[in-house]
Amino acid sequence: MGHKNLQEVLDAKGSAVELLRNSQIGSYIYPVVPADFQNWIKEQRAWRETAVLYDQSHHMDNLFMKGSDAIRLISDTAINSVANFPVDKAKQYVPTSSTGGVIGDGILFREAEDEYVYVGRAPAANWLLFHGETGGYANLDIEVDRRSPSRPYGDAVSRKYYRFQIQGPRAWDVIEKLNGGPLEQLKFFNMSTMKIGGRTVRTLRHGMAGAPGLEIWGPYADHHEIRDAIVEAGAEFGLVPVGSRAYPSNTLESGWIPSPLPAIYSGEAERAYREWLPADSYEATGTLAGSFVSDDIADYELTPWELGYGSFVKFDHDFIGRDALEKVDPATQRKKVTLAWNAEDLGKVWTSLLDVDGPQYKFFDLPLANYGSANYDKVVDADGTVVGFSMFTGYSANEKRGLSLGTVDADVPEGTELKVVWGEPDGGSSKASVEPHEQFEVRVVVSPVPYSTVARQEYHGGWRTGYTG
Repeated sequence: MGHKNLQEVLDAKGSAVELLRNSQIGSYIYPVVPADFQNWIKEQRAWRETAVLYDQSHHMDNLFMKGSDAIRLISDTAINSVANFPVDKAKQYVPTSSTGGVIGDGILFREAEDEYVYVGRAPAANWLLFHGETGGYANLDIEVDRRSPSRPYGDAVSRKYYRFQIQGPRAWDVIEKLNGGPLEQLKFFNMSTMKIGGRTVRTLRHGMAGAPGLEIWGPYADHHEIRDAIVEAGAEFGLVPVGSRAYPSNTLESGWIPSPLPAIYSGEAERAYREWLPADSYEATGTLAGSFVSDDIADYELTPWELGYGSFVKFDHDFIGRDALEKVDPATQRKKVTLAWNAEDLGKVWTSLLDVDGPQYKFFDLPLANYGSANYDKVVDADGTVVGFSMFTGYSANEKRGLSLGTVDADVPEGTELKVVWGEPDGGSSKASVEPHEQFEVRVVVSPVPYSTVARQEYHGGWRTGYTG
C-alpha cells in the first residue's frame, strides 16, 4: 500500500537526509518555456545590454487568498510586518517554522482590499495552504494553482495567469511603446495597470536587471497575444526572449537564493504539517544535493539572516517561529555572499570530461550547475573547516566567471579566498541527477551580493540592499 503523506514516507525511509539525497525525481526543471530562443549566452547578455522578456507563467505556484482573514493568515506566518501593506502593493513573503528556520519565500500581491496572491515555489505556498485550512480562519477562501508539470509530454498545459517580465536597460522604451506613450515609473513593488493591444494588464514595478522594468500578468488565455505584442514592440530595442535554460541563472548576478531546504522535516511541532503534505509533494520528492552531508536534517536549516532576510524580521506581531528568532543574535549568524570561482580550477572541472585517464569531476552544467532542488556544497577555509555553504551555482557570461550564492561565517571578510568542495562524497549519491565522480576543491573569493556592480548600485529590494519599505 502506498504512503499517503510525507510523514509516512519519512517513517518508512528512516531518515530525511537519505530520502532527499537519493531522490529519483531527476533534475529540477523550469517547465514548458523553450530552453533557448537564441542561445543562453546571448540571452544572458541581453538582460545587461538591451532588454529581455522573461516568461514566468509556468514554474511557480499561484495561491489565491480572499476574505478578511487573509491578512491575518499572512501576518501569523510571515516574519515580515504587514502593518503597512496597502492595495496595489507587493511584498516579499518569508515564513519560518517553529525552529526559526526558513520555509521558503515568494512574492505577495495585494490585488484588492481582501484579495492576495502568493507567487513562488511550492514550500511557502504549501505552508500558507496548510495553515489557511487548519488555523480556524473562518472568513478565508484559499485556492492553489500549481506550477505546470515538469514533463508534460505534449499534454495541454494551462494556468490561471500568464506572467511576464520586461527587464533590462531598454525595458522602459519597450514598455512605453506598448503603452503608446509615457508611463509613470512607480516606486519599487507598486502595482498599476496599462494597455497592451487594447487589453488592460496588471503591472508590478520591478527591476531584476538593474534598470526599471515591469512584471505583467493577466488571464492565461491572452498569453500568446500579449507575448507576441511585447516581442514585436521590443524588436527595435533589441529585446530578446529568454529561455528556461538561461532564465534561472539571472539570480547569480542579482543575489537571490531560490531554494533553501524547507525547515519542516524534524520536530513534533511540524508533525501535523508533514502528515498533511502528500507523499508526492515537493517536500517529499525533492532532491538534496552537494558535498555537505549530515545525519541531522536540522543542520540544513537556515535562519532569515543567513539568507539575507534579516531586515525583514519584525517583532511587531506574533508569527510562527517568533520565539525562536527572538533568541537569535544576528551578529552570530552567517551572511549571504557571492563566491567567485577560480577560472583555472573551474577549467579543470570542465576538462575532466575529456581526460581519458584522469579523474572525472561532477558535471558542471551551463549556465546553471545545480543538480538538486536544494544544494549545499561545503565551503572550507585553509584548514578544511566548514565555514559555510555554496547553494546556487552557475556561470555568468556577463561577468565571464563561475559564480555561486551562499552563506559564510560572519567574520569572513570580502576578498577572502576559500574553497568550495564540488561534488558529493564516496563517488556520489544514487540521485537520478548524479553520475559517478570524484570531489574537487575549487578556490573561490568571497565577494559582494549582488555581484554585478550595476545591480548593487541600481537594485531596490530588501534581500539585495537592505531596503525595508
